[in-house]
Amino acid sequence: MAEAAIAWDTYSQQRPDRRLVNARGETTWFNWTQYSDHGPGVELLRAPDGALVLDLGCGRGGNAAHLAAIGMRAVGVDISPRQLEAARARWGDMPDLELLQADALDFLHRPGPLFDAVYSVYGALWFSDPAQMLPAIRDRIRPGGTMVFSQRPPVEGCYGCQASYIPRGDDQDPAVVKRWDYEPDVWVDLLKVHGYTDVLARVLPAPPGPKTVGTLIVQAWR
Repeated sequence: MAEAAIAWDTYSQQRPDRRLVNARGETTWFNWTQYSDHGPGVELLRAPDGALVLDLGCGRGGNAAHLAAIGMRAVGVDISPRQLEAARARWGDMPDLELLQADALDFLHRPGPLFDAVYSVYGALWFSDPAQMLPAIRDRIRPGGTMVFSQRPPVEGCYGCQASYIPRGDDQDPAVVKRWDYEPDVWVDLLKVHGYTDVLARVLPAPPGPKTVGTLIVQAWR
């Protein structure tokens, strides 16, 4: 856990802060993609008012803060102390938002409540073995609840466990973390094997502009 926390602390130093307002002038918002003001929003969670929702790999907490702002109870879990320090500095006084430092899989295995929805935005689900993570998530979702995640689509021909490299400076080797990349139809099969139903997986195209990499978005129900 210590090495992973260091890697994600390093990553956090390379990422800009979330803007104070988005293009619509909102101070909180939900974003599934790597592009600003692009793609669907919180409706993908299919979560009712007052729902208890879990963010796996919450980073600086912007998505979880939006859920709390619109009347849900949000729990954000991240392994990086630096990420959570930034999240608490910006959102720490918000009611109905709980931010916890933990390895996502360890957290899921602890005794605790069932969630109405569990999600991961370029987060812990991408960087965890799905053979362990998918059943652990399912065990913490109430019957009829939702699991949604987003991440970059796989590079053609590069599937399964891959290496991601996080630069650490000219005098240090990069930090290495594992990620799991599959095409949409493979994710559908994996989720069904682990007991999920009504699985939907698609690649949302990038917005118009020079960048062309879309966003893989997967929804499933327990």
